[in-house]
Amino acid sequence: MTLRFIGTTSDDGDCPTLYEIPETDEVLVQGDRETNPEHVAQLRDVKPSETFVRVPRSLLTRYAPRAEAPELQPFTSISHLFREFRHTAWRLETRRGYASDRNSPKWARWQAGEDILDEPANAWRENVAEQTAAGKRFERVRLVDVPPTQGQEFLLASAPGNVAAGEDIRNLTRGEAERLRLPDFDFWLFDSRIMARFAFDEDDTTLGVYVTEDPAEVLAACQARDAAWHHAVSTAEFAQRVRSTV
Repeated sequence: MTLRFIGTTSDDGDCPTLYEIPETDEVLVQGDRETNPEHVAQLRDVKPSETFVRVPRSLLTRYAPRAEAPELQPFTSISHLFREFRHTAWRLETRRGYASDRNSPKWARWQAGEDILDEPANAWRENVAEQTAAGKRFERVRLVDVPPTQGQEFLLASAPGNVAAGEDIRNLTRGEAERLRLPDFDFWLFDSRIMARFAFDEDDTTLGVYVTEDPAEVLAACQARDAAWHHAVSTAEFAQRVRSTV
């Protein structure tokens, strides 16, 4: 079972850190082991399997969940948010590929070498154009491996159509994302208030989303957004960099 990074108060890649254990109501705490014998002697009801770590109070103040773990919902349950958000809809994309892309007719045309940019507007781009015309922002950062996977190359090739509709799509290498300690999961963040975290199966198929307004979860998402957005590069510039290395 994969741990989900929640947050850290360390700026240099060292502990302490909080993780969530998915499908449970447990949180894993990473920190320096408590070795002070006077403290250990005062601990209560210690089992042989237990250990103890020290973490700063600020780690728990910032990131400890304050609500029960959300239940998995179908992605359609948040479809209204893409129209009703007031300011910003922001996405982090972390996967090396998506089943929804590979199963689309556009994927087959791209593999055949066809121009995939010259196609009629779809419902997504029409809504993006409508919302951005009203002054709202659609933004996303996509992580890209070096070299890019086939799925990431497809997204780089198809992104200009979404950019033309009004999305601001930027890219960041996975190595840089790891240096910044960004989350390793996909999510949408609406108005810095609602976070919808994706769940995928091993074949990159979307299983649904976990929706939360928990302050600790939202704060962590906002901090990830700010770091990613500061370092990410526009689609056009990033695609040019990729082409120059091929």
